[in-house]
Amino acid sequence: MALRLWASSTANALRISVASTAHVSPSYSLSRCFSTVLDGLKYATSHEWVKHEGSVATIGITDHAQDHLGEVVFVDLPESDGSVSQGKSFGAVESVKATSDINSPISGEIVEVNTQLSETPGLINKSPYEEGWMIKVKPSNPSEIESLLGPKEYTKLCEEEDH
Repeated sequence: MALRLWASSTANALRISVASTAHVSPSYSLSRCFSTVLDGLKYATSHEWVKHEGSVATIGITDHAQDHLGEVVFVDLPESDGSVSQGKSFGAVESVKATSDINSPISGEIVEVNTQLSETPGLINKSPYEEGWMIKVKPSNPSEIESLLGPKEYTKLCEEEDH
């Protein structure tokens, strides 16, 4: 019980979303994913996140995705005057393990690209939700954002994938 209480308070301090582990053996729960899932964001099942503020939505890959990719060594992003379509690829992330497409969780006009990632792709590993954002988009269909997963649903998806 003390271990569970310590883990819960540590997770809260680190802003890690933790699901109930009552049905999981203690040795297994210690090896579970400790990826950060933030409140206030929406998530795609393809592991991208969206933060909608005013008329702009910021998009990046999740902590879970960067953790599974490993050390990111190259990022291919579009130009800032293009557009993206929900579910379609807009770039790629290359890591020491693999290259993966980045799919847009929403449709819209690209208004800004994080050019820092071309020089410092490791920002995605270091800070996937702050410094490692990829593009900013003016959504063309804001209802697409509401169709994405919330933090609890996304946490559940990650746990199911890691089993």
